[in-house]
Amino acid sequence: MRKSSMRRRATAIGSAGALVTATLIAGAVSAPAASATPAGGHGHARGQDREARGAAIAAALAARAGIDWQDCAADWNLPKPIQCGYVTVPLDYAKPFGKQIKIAVDRIGNTGGKSARQGALIYNPGGPGGSGLRFPARVTGKNAVWAKTAEAYDFVGFDPRGVGHSAPISCVDPQEFVKAPKADPVPGSEADKLAQRKLAREYAEGCFERSGEMLPHMTTPNTARDLDVVRAALGEKKLNYLGVSYGTYLGAVYGTLFPDHVRRMVVDSVVNPSRDKIWYQANLDQDVAFEGRWKDWQDWVAANDATYHLGDTRAEVQDQWLKLRAAAAKEPLGGVVGPAELISFFQSAPYYDSAWAPTAETFSKYVAGDTQALVDAAAPDLSDTAGNASAENGNAVYTAVECTDAKWPTDWRTWDRDNTRLHRDHPFMTWANAWMNLPCATWPVKQQTPPDVKTGKGLPPVLIVQSERDAATPYDGAVELHQRFKGSRLITERDAGSHGVTGLVNPCVNDRVDTYLLTGKLDGRDVTCAPHATPKP
Repeated sequence: MRKSSMRRRATAIGSAGALVTATLIAGAVSAPAASATPAGGHGHARGQDREARGAAIAAALAARAGIDWQDCAADWNLPKPIQCGYVTVPLDYAKPFGKQIKIAVDRIGNTGGKSARQGALIYNPGGPGGSGLRFPARVTGKNAVWAKTAEAYDFVGFDPRGVGHSAPISCVDPQEFVKAPKADPVPGSEADKLAQRKLAREYAEGCFERSGEMLPHMTTPNTARDLDVVRAALGEKKLNYLGVSYGTYLGAVYGTLFPDHVRRMVVDSVVNPSRDKIWYQANLDQDVAFEGRWKDWQDWVAANDATYHLGDTRAEVQDQWLKLRAAAAKEPLGGVVGPAELISFFQSAPYYDSAWAPTAETFSKYVAGDTQALVDAAAPDLSDTAGNASAENGNAVYTAVECTDAKWPTDWRTWDRDNTRLHRDHPFMTWANAWMNLPCATWPVKQQTPPDVKTGKGLPPVLIVQSERDAATPYDGAVELHQRFKGSRLITERDAGSHGVTGLVNPCVNDRVDTYLLTGKLDGRDVTCAPHATPKP
């Protein structure tokens, strides 16, 4: 689940969503070392067996080939001494010697020397559609939260299939994708709904036209298989993994498919892995959670009225928001910022505490008469062609993975009923999120059955970290994964809601993450931590 940018959509879980010789290894893969738990009929199980064998073949090949590490290309914008390379994987694991794609990876060596090294720590930041290539920059940037872990581990990032430098997919021309203003997400009539449905259908068709070969294989299980091939290419017998947001679901699926390949795993801000949630219901749950965290931010703004002058009660701050929204609906600010662009900008505050003060400051300037600050913050930059291409690619991957991972309702009446009902009490995000995901209703390739996430033989204890009031990945998801992964431990950050806990300064959390990654030790029971520091105005 990834922070989306609806102003970048041609039409919000993230409110918003990449792509030898057989005889040598035939003996090693006569039976897969780890295979998915069959889920469904015999045909489904046979398909999973083929994919498990294909994953074992690809991993064995990657282990022999290794990675040809080089200085990173200048346009990757990664500082030295970070190195970059590629790992080759099958597009379709059921056909391991068929079409191949390349997965971009990068690394920086551990800082504590040979005696301290415990292997590679691989990171996924979420999405679907997020790039992990910035992860090694936590070392070059001297990020204090990760300094102890960096002593023991090489930090390894990667672009998942379809993302960035890994066989990137696309659904629409990027410059068209970012054009603004978009239509108001909240429909005022049946005609508005029909227009949005048409846009969603055209977007799905565009994905197939531009990236049709990749779409059937853009799934979380395939990305998990890629992750195992990357592990093998690194020369690692077991995986050390840190996943945030959607990265937690990737980790949960990896742990299900390859339980005995896991050494240490930290999952932070957890997607609910229940098949009943992936992905339609998860998005509806998110709408409810966003409304709650939106109110938390409004309470903070009201408590700091001396700074922002937006009202000293939540109701007054909400009234200012509704006035702004109505003004933008009547006449887009600067000709380009309407309600869709406002939601895209303001949703950062429910996502991340770090956005609380900047968002409130921009809002405050608008109410004081400075419209340009808000236009600059919320409008697309058509001159940033590289950034726009990245945004379009991320959204394409988000859509492709969520739509292909699981079956979605195909009857518009289901979407209309559920979102109309939710919008009454949770208006901030509901309709914007619905339109973002509606391409899944007319998705042009077969939708899969999600894996039944559970503990398999050899899975070690997993560390789960979650804030209590997270908007993008509601707390119940952490509880669900905790129940499914036996021996796991749950750290709850009480009275907090920032998305992504492990990167924040909170010694109660940070020290336990370090201890687990460095020693494998967990607390004897689940832990509740006080919240990290409240943002200052």
